Amino acid sequence: MKNIETLTKEAINLLKSLIETPSFSSEEDQTALLIENWFNQNEIPFQRENNNVWAFNKYFDENKPTLLLNSHHDTVKPNQAYTNDPFKAIEKDGKLFGLGSNDAGGCLVSLLATFVHFYENQNLSHNIVIVASAEEESSGKNGLNSVLKHLPQLDCAIVGEPTLMQLAVAEKGLLVLDVKVKGTASHAAHQNDDNAIYKSIPVMEWFKNYKFDKISEVLGPVKMTVTQISAGKQHNVVPSECDLVVDIRVTDCYSNTEILEVVKANVNAEVTPRSMHLNASSIPVAHGLVQAGIALGRTTYGSPTLSDQSVLSCQSLKLGPGETLRSHSADEFIFVNEIEEGIDLYIKILTDFFKL
Repeated sequence: MKNIETLTKEAINLLKSLIETPSFSSEEDQTALLIENWFNQNEIPFQRENNNVWAFNKYFDENKPTLLLNSHHDTVKPNQAYTNDPFKAIEKDGKLFGLGSNDAGGCLVSLLATFVHFYENQNLSHNIVIVASAEEESSGKNGLNSVLKHLPQLDCAIVGEPTLMQLAVAEKGLLVLDVKVKGTASHAAHQNDDNAIYKSIPVMEWFKNYKFDKISEVLGPVKMTVTQISAGKQHNVVPSECDLVVDIRVTDCYSNTEILEVVKANVNAEVTPRSMHLNASSIPVAHGLVQAGIALGRTTYGSPTLSDQSVLSCQSLKLGPGETLRSHSADEFIFVNEIEEGIDLYIKILTDFFKL
């Protein structure tokens, strides 16, 4: 078995290669090849569908519970404020710059190294499956959600996202609604008491002011925000419709279905969800993974950002090197020592977890 120092060095080199290989969502075929090569070099059988690559520990036992390790290898497109070449891995002052270095390349290579560390262990309490997933940034149909049908029942998961290796024990879900308020079209010079724009005002006020009863201990209240409005074509025509877009950040106290039911019961409009699968997620603080992290001095918190946790039905922990505030920023970077610490802490947390 390779020592941690060797695995860490190889993981950092892999991250440099990933940075220098464009992998926008749905266009990750070349980074998928790099991940295939990683498994081949470590003599680990793997499977691939579309641009998702996954593998099981050597002594997989269907009688044992299964732990998922997951992070993604797709990126957003670089913004115009970059001063560095986003596709060049630049190491300077302890930082490794490049698109996807922080979100979520550092997490992915750290989990890959961790998986290799445990791969040949015969006496684990859990099976391990690792998935390097695609289309996370776009919540696409060919991402982690498309792989789940090929996996055994998952009992728990670590999803690698930049958390400074602190323990995100809950994550808000996302429900985006298209809301259509209908009225009657007419000439603006005539009296019209069925103006769709005016009728949209109480609808917007409801979204602004409504408070859901249950408040999450970790994530706080459900947050609803009207983010877009569209109506009318010309100044002298009252439109028959006013369209709103509403962004709802759902906590672990509610399912997306429950939120939708409340909205439909209170809003005088047609309400259509864009998707229903981006649910909130959580894991009890008493869970072995969380307790193993706390024993190593890690703190717990609730995350407002979305990840592949949203498609999992098992309890999941968001945990990884890097910092979320650097994600999608210009001249994105991760500290090299964050990767070193990430691999070390992943291994220590899982070692303690497998002993429970």
